[in-house]
Order: sequence, then structure tokens, then C-alpha cells
Amino acid sequence: MAKSARALSFLPVPKIVEYSKGACALAGDRFIALTGAPASQLMFTAHRLQAALAAHAGVTWALTASGVAEEIGIAYTIDPRCASDLPATRAPDEAYELLITPDGVIIRSPSPRGAWNATLTLIQIVEQAGPSLPCLRIADAPDFPNRGVMLDVTRDKVPTLDTLFELVDLLASWKINEIQLYTEHTFAYRRHRTVWDYASPMTEQDILELDAYCRARFIDLVPNQNSLGHMERWLRHPAYQDLAETHDPFTTEWGSMRGPFSLNPTDPRALALMRELYDELLPNFSSKRFNVNLDESLDVGQGRSKAEVEARGEGRVYLDYLHKIHAEVSARGRIMQFWGDMIIRHPDLVAELPRDAIALEWGYEADHDFADHCQKFAASGVPFYVCPGTSSWLTLVGKVDNARGNILNAAENGLRHGAIGLLNTDWGDFGHHQYLPVSYPGFAYGAAMGWAVTANRDLDLPRVLDQFVFHDAAGVMGKAVCEAGNAWKRISAPRQYNCTLYGRAMIASMERIKTWVGPKPAELRAALKVIDSAVAKMQKAQMTRLDADLILREFANGARMAQHGAGRILLAQEKDAAKVGALKRELRASLSVLAREHDRLWHARNRPGGYADSAMRLANLGNDYK
Repeated sequence: MAKSARALSFLPVPKIVEYSKGACALAGDRFIALTGAPASQLMFTAHRLQAALAAHAGVTWALTASGVAEEIGIAYTIDPRCASDLPATRAPDEAYELLITPDGVIIRSPSPRGAWNATLTLIQIVEQAGPSLPCLRIADAPDFPNRGVMLDVTRDKVPTLDTLFELVDLLASWKINEIQLYTEHTFAYRRHRTVWDYASPMTEQDILELDAYCRARFIDLVPNQNSLGHMERWLRHPAYQDLAETHDPFTTEWGSMRGPFSLNPTDPRALALMRELYDELLPNFSSKRFNVNLDESLDVGQGRSKAEVEARGEGRVYLDYLHKIHAEVSARGRIMQFWGDMIIRHPDLVAELPRDAIALEWGYEADHDFADHCQKFAASGVPFYVCPGTSSWLTLVGKVDNARGNILNAAENGLRHGAIGLLNTDWGDFGHHQYLPVSYPGFAYGAAMGWAVTANRDLDLPRVLDQFVFHDAAGVMGKAVCEAGNAWKRISAPRQYNCTLYGRAMIASMERIKTWVGPKPAELRAALKVIDSAVAKMQKAQMTRLDADLILREFANGARMAQHGAGRILLAQEKDAAKVGALKRELRASLSVLAREHDRLWHARNRPGGYADSAMRLANLGNDYK
């Protein structure tokens, strides 16, 4: 019996789904026909389909390029002319039609890339319906030509290659077609070992293997190397100290920071360093794009470039450096991507950006002003992406509704103003204490909105998480993860940007926490109760993933960290000396438990480099409990 139309889930939801009567029985000795393009271009796609048919429908159908009609169960037809019958899109090669009839399945697309997308949708149907597929027609195409995920591999956590392969497969199954690994110091540059010696960096062979793995799945692995700000892990070493803007304190919109942080953009040696890094990094990638970052260089003008900035202006000095970097990227046959936060501070200079560079407009709160910034980039004629985030970092267990609001805001304004891509970011600031599954809700919703905004705006996120992420037959995991990821809403004040209050308390000093106005203890306890209840519900999940037990442990330890963070706030608020002593004893004990588990969980998915830094941040909390 075919699964009913209402029972089918999709991630992402296609633009047009039309059900009809009847079912298609996947049975007998039939073939999968590959026609309209060289069969070699469809082989990887067809192999993925064969594996799904064997696993979920119990049939083993061979491949053919002959197209003998009476023996065909599934037919691929690559025909550029069919684009006119499909939804309008700026990426016609990714469009497809999937037709399931009582006689078989037909996949039509202008290109093998579109056939891949159709196959991903068909696999989702087979996973749910088994050997009896509902008859239907799907016509589909993406809103954004470029739909990406950027994973932070610099803030301590560098995933193992196996972890990256698993994540690539997951993201590819949702039609993600761009991946970046955010890098400051975690690529093994041969002449700069002192910078990455304890970081377990990505090697050239790692990148070559990952690039090939992505390319087979129609994913562009875009190289990424910060090239101005966020260079402190280089500039603190003696060999690079002279390249820093400053080693002294400097002011930012977040308060005072201490250098080093940015390169001095007026020093020719900084550009020479970038040339050397690019020459070693870029040949390992097949992508024609390259993200040089250039974000948050807020110390520029407060150190060695001060005189130049005073004479010519911060924006002009920044733009000149950007143009020099652009020339180096172009000379190497690449298209430059860069974060747009610094240039948007000088809107009069946006029109002077290189027309072939791609601006990355980012912001991570649900109310970020994507509308205004997108309009400015669109008016300048500069191509741009919108870049929201998963809201996982500094949250410990997530911030799901903020992620949804942030991604929806980015997607709607990006689509309205002509953005050519949506790059969903996942950061690891201050020790990368959140675990990978905390990011899954944001990854899933970002993939959905990058594909089709209208069709996926009201996506049933818990349901698709159960079906396509956690593979939970009990149907409890998705809802529980979202409940834990929305516990932050129980705390009314103070508002937290890019974090939860209990997450921030895990990196803030006790002196700083004492200055916070609020929150109310009753609200803190209410939030913890939600998290504890959600983690308890997770124990009833029936996940078929190989890492199911690991996922449960990761959420459990994330909950311990949230409890500990809340405990730090309660300690800062407590005035009774006896109660202070009792709270300190409780926090010492809980810190010992969560730190030991953090050790085990870290090494389950990540390389050892960076762990010492992350663990040190936790260990230092113990100084407050003496």
C-alpha cells in the first residue's frame, strides 16, 4: 500500500507536488535507464538510487543505456529543452521533473545535476513508501543558485575526515551545493608549522580527498582563508608579530579588546604573506570561488595604520586592501568572496567594489537588517549572498526559533533583492563547546529555505528532523531537540545576542556575570526544567543512526553545561554565605563530570588538536569555586 500524500515528508519541500490515483510497485527484474547524456555522468547518481532501492524497496535493478521500454522501471532523460516546462529559476540546470506512474518512474532534467536533485527527492519517497510508491508529479527548481554551509574548523574543533564525509552526505541529501571550512590557522601550510603545530589541521591530502568527495555529490568545496582580521593565532608568534595592526588594547562596539587581531593593511609584507598562502592553498581545490573573509577588522586605524586612516579614512584604507586582495585572487583564476560587514559601514564606497567579487551579507539575529543591507548591495550591482546562522554556538543546546527567524529573514530579503546564494554559517567561538547535532535544526531549515522559500517557510521542522536527520521511528527526537533549543525563551532579560544566557555564563567571568541585570532565578530554573524534560524524552527515541548513542550523550552533556551555566548565574546572585558555599561545591562536582564527558565526546568526532584550549576554558571556571 502506497504511503498517503499527507504522510510523505520532504526536505526540502518541492515547489510543485501533484498527487494522482494509484501506486507504482517496485518489483520484478527491471532496469534503470540512463539516456540523454553520457552514462558516465549519471553513474554516481544511479548508484545512490540503486542502494536506496535495495535498502528500502528490496529490489536490485541493473543499469542500462539502451532504453528498452518494456523493461524499464526508472528512466532518466537529460534534455535541455525540458527546462521550459519547469518552474522558473536562475539555476535551470538544477531543475527537474519527477513523474511516478503505475508503469514506472520518469526523471526529466536539463542536466545531470538536475537528475541528481530529482534522485534525492525520489530517495526520500522510497525511504518512506518502500516498494509501493504513490503516483505523483513533482516539478521543482531552486530559488538560490548557490546553497551553502560554512563550518568553523578554526575555533578549536577540526573534525575528522570521516565526520566531514558524513556531514557532506547529510547536507548533499538536502540539495546543498556549496560547503566551506572557515579557516584562520588550521590548514597545514608547509612553511608555517609553528602556527598550526598543535591544531591537527587539514592537510593538502585531506582537502584533495574532501574536494573529490564533494564534487561527486555536485557540491562545490570553496576554499576559505581569513586574510585581514581574526589573525591572532598567527600574529601572536614572534615570526609574524610585526605584521599586526597592534598588540595593544583597542576599542570595538563590543568593548575593549587586546591585540593582536588584524594584519596591518598598509604593510606590504601582509600582502606578501597572503600571496604565499594562496599559492599553497588554492591548487588543492577545484572550486573557482575563494572566500578571503576580510571581516571584523575593527582594530585597523588604532595601531600602525593610524596615520593612514586619519589621512584617508578607515573605509578607504580597507577598500584599497580589498582591491589588492582581489587582484591576487583574480590572478589565480578565482572569484573572490568576502564578508560584507566592513564595507557596509561605508555605504558610499559599496559602488567601488569589484563587480566580479561576491559580497557575503551576514547577521545572526532574527531581526538583523538584511532588508537594508541587501538593498544596498543590489543597488551597487555587486553580486551577493545572504548569510544567516544555525544559532548553535554559545548556546550549548541551541536557539532554534532564532535560527528559523534569522534564516527566514535572510532568505526572504535575499530572494527579494536578487541574492545569488544563501550561505548558512556554523561557528565555534570561545571553545566550540556545542556539539555537532545541536546544529542539525539550523542546517535543515537553512537547506530548505535555500531551495524554495515559499514552499518551506512553514516547514514542520521536528517531523523532518525525525525523518531525515535522526531517523527516529518513535518520532520523539525532533520535537525534543527543538524543545531544548527553545528553552532560552523562558528567560525574559537580558537579551542575548549570538548566545543563550546560560551559554554566555560558561565563558564570562564571575565579575562580569555579577553586573548582569537579571535574569530572574525562577526563569532560569524554568528554562533548565524544559531542557531536562527534553533530554529525558530523547531516551525514548528509536534512532537507526550508527551514532545514535553518541547523539544522546552529546545532548545530555550539552544539558549539563546549560545547567552549569545557569548555576554560575545563581551563584553570582546569591548573597547568603552558607548558600554560596553549597553552590560552589555543587558546581565543582558538576564541572568535573561534564569536563570528563566533554573529553570523550570531543574525540568521537574531532581531531585532538584544539581540545586542550577548549578544555582549559572549562577548567578555568573552577577558579570561581574555590
